Amino acid sequence: ILSHPGDGASGRLNNDTNASYIAASYVKLAEAGGARVIPLIYNEPEESLFQKLELVNGVIFTGGWAKQGLYYKIVKKIFNKALERNDAGEHFPVYAICLGFELVTMIISQNRDILERFDAEDNASSLQFVENINIKGTLFQRFPPDLLKKVSTDCLVMQKHKWGITPAKFRGNVALSSFFEIVTTCIDENSKTYVSTVKAKKYPITGFQWHPEKNAFEWGSSEIPHSEDAIQVTQHAASYLVSEARKSKNRPESKKVLSNLIYNYKPTYCGYAGKGYDEVYLFTQPISRF
Repeated sequence: ILSHPGDGASGRLNNDTNASYIAASYVKLAEAGGARVIPLIYNEPEESLFQKLELVNGVIFTGGWAKQGLYYKIVKKIFNKALERNDAGEHFPVYAICLGFELVTMIISQNRDILERFDAEDNASSLQFVENINIKGTLFQRFPPDLLKKVSTDCLVMQKHKWGITPAKFRGNVALSSFFEIVTTCIDENSKTYVSTVKAKKYPITGFQWHPEKNAFEWGSSEIPHSEDAIQVTQHAASYLVSEARKSKNRPESKKVLSNLIYNYKPTYCGYAGKGYDEVYLFTQPISRF
C-alpha cells in the first residue's frame, strides 16, 4: 500500500512536511482477505521503495487528494513497473481506489485535466451495472445473487470524492477505452453519472471510484453504510483483492519481508481529529530497512 502525503488529519496529528500516512482501513481490508501489508512510503529513497516493491504481490493506491508533484510521479512509476511485471509474465494486481483511480485515469489517458467535478463527497450509493456486462473475473463474480441485486438497488457503497469522469468521456478517450472496461457507474447528488468500477482488459488492474474499505472499518461519517449487506461488500472485496495477489508467483526472502511489514509500525487513533479516518499509520522519517 502506497502512503499518501500528510497525516490524514490536516496536520492535527503531525505537521511535519515530510509526513505521510496510510489509513488503517486499507491495511485491515488486505488483512481481512488473508494478506499482510508492506507500506511503500512515497517519499523514501526510490531505491528503497522499489526494493520493497519487489517484496509484494500487488499494490493498492489509496484515496486522498494529492494529484501532482512527487506523489503523482511515484504513482506513475509504480504503475508502469506493475505493467512491466505483468508483461514479463508475472500476475501482479493493482487496486486503484478513489484518488488512486483518478491518478491511473490521468496516467493512462496522458491527460492531467481529464477529470471533472462531481458532488459525491459524503454519501452512500448503489452501483449501476453496465448493460450486458460480463462480471466474470471481476470483484462482483464473488457476490451471491441476492447481494448482487441489492448492491444495484440499495445504498451499500460509500462515496467520498469531488472528481470523476463521465462514461461518455471515458469511452471517448481511446487510451482509456482500450485499456479498461467499465463495469459500473454511479449517480452523484446532482443526478450526474460517473464511472465507478473499471477492470483492465489485459491486466489484473481494478479501479474503484467508491470505497470498499470503509463499510467495515471506518466510522467517521454517519453516511457510511454498516448493514450486514454493506459489510459483505467489504468482505467480498477483501477476498477478491487477495485472491488476485495469491496468483503472483513472487516469493521473496522471508527476512526482508518481516523487517518491512506494517507490523513494524503502530497505528494512531485519530477519530477525534474529525477528518473521517479512525486510525492511520504515520511515517515521518522514511526508513530504509535493507
